Amino acid sequence: MASKSLEYLQEIRKAEGLSRAVLKKISVEGGEAVFHLVTDRNYSSEDVRYASEVSRRYAGGLNASAHVVKSVPDEEGVRRAVADSLRLRFPAFAAFVSPEDIRIVLDGNGGRFFIGVSEIERAKGQEDGIIDALSSELNRTFCGNWSGELVAEEKDRGEIEREAPPPEEFVAAPRFFEVCGYSAIDGAEPAHAIYIADLVKEMQGVTVCGTISYIEERESKGGKPYFSVTVADATGSIRARYFPRKAAIEKVRALTQGTSVALTGDNELYNGSLSFRAKAVDLGRPPEGFVPEERPSRPVPARYTAVFPAPASDFVQADLFGSAPLPQELIRGKFVVFDLETTGLNNTPGPTMDRIIEVGAVKIEGGAITEKFSTFVACPTKLSAEIVSLTGIKDEMLLGAPDVSDVLADFYKFAAGCTLVGHNVQFDCRFIRYYGEKEGFLFDHRQIDTVTFSQQMLRLSNYKLNTVADHYGFTFNHHRAYDDAFVTAKIFIELAREKGGLPL
Repeated sequence: MASKSLEYLQEIRKAEGLSRAVLKKISVEGGEAVFHLVTDRNYSSEDVRYASEVSRRYAGGLNASAHVVKSVPDEEGVRRAVADSLRLRFPAFAAFVSPEDIRIVLDGNGGRFFIGVSEIERAKGQEDGIIDALSSELNRTFCGNWSGELVAEEKDRGEIEREAPPPEEFVAAPRFFEVCGYSAIDGAEPAHAIYIADLVKEMQGVTVCGTISYIEERESKGGKPYFSVTVADATGSIRARYFPRKAAIEKVRALTQGTSVALTGDNELYNGSLSFRAKAVDLGRPPEGFVPEERPSRPVPARYTAVFPAPASDFVQADLFGSAPLPQELIRGKFVVFDLETTGLNNTPGPTMDRIIEVGAVKIEGGAITEKFSTFVACPTKLSAEIVSLTGIKDEMLLGAPDVSDVLADFYKFAAGCTLVGHNVQFDCRFIRYYGEKEGFLFDHRQIDTVTFSQQMLRLSNYKLNTVADHYGFTFNHHRAYDDAFVTAKIFIELAREKGGLPL
């Protein structure tokens, strides 16, 4: 079909007044095919008759005619077309671009467009082929030849201001609370439970206590039944595997979302990452009116020094889903949805823990995406071929990037007073907590996991980010921090809209 259109236009453009014509559409009116052409040159009635003759040869046996309109694009019209195409085809990238960032130069035979972005976004845009896609769109829309360029426009940040390093007492000890309302299933009889947010290293015989937000019975490869269960307290949530005793299995099958339980087991390394293996399940709850104990943290920095947030919005989401009301919990709350790219999957605190190489986040206020935060992070070690292949991030892209200490100080300011949201949020939170605590910034924010939220609300084959995004028709560049955060925010808003509130 594309080759036929090109062949048709090559014939049409033999007419002097139609030498740069574009075909906007073909309509069928009263049994006649009408070829709608746009030209930016003066055309004659002879040109129209010629175009009608050519059109009849391509009409597949229908009567046909050509309808010709003269249209000369102006700078504002082309700028608007570039912006609209970005929003529709590259919504995450469009959040970084304002109309003032798009410059149009007309040259009498079409023109060029220039989009001013940061060096980070320029690299992303080049990898995604954004300029080629926009140029093709303009060549289909306007007469003449159109091409473009992404232009790096870095802000002059000056010297990074660093506060004094934190004193030694910022090393945080885990917090515990009393398990109340105990009733035996397995009979572990735990007296105290650790804050889920503080379960960041390998521990044996530890208890977590909170509300079940997701539970599913599964079968191992060996045919043994086990349960995948997610439990949340006031500080975070955790997923656990539990192989029940025969005497307890029916009682565990009776557990549902909203039931408060105490899981006792081991937080251990599994396939290179921390995983909680419950050995005992009992009924239990936090103390009545439980409020998490605050740990001493450095104050929120007074100013940004390395990463500067910028306004963001999502026009596509409003167009697709604007009819259903947003819940008040979402409108009244403040949320930071974030994602990290790292050098690997080892999130066990310690000297061998992998490093953060990119942070991407958006802020949700009033139920809408309002701000963005995106940066590479300096890395002293060479990236593995696997990470380069997975993320598209290369060593040279990290040259000149700010240190993780400066990035997390700015991210702590960006996330102040907000709930942290992510897809498998516990994984990324372990990184920001470990590297943040080195600088005295304690990320004790409430957390919401969109994996668990999706499991509560949807019935899908799996709950990977791209699977949930496909469910809502969202397209994005997977395995890049900002793009993943942006689409996770859209998913979070739609899940909250469907539920009429936030998850358990």
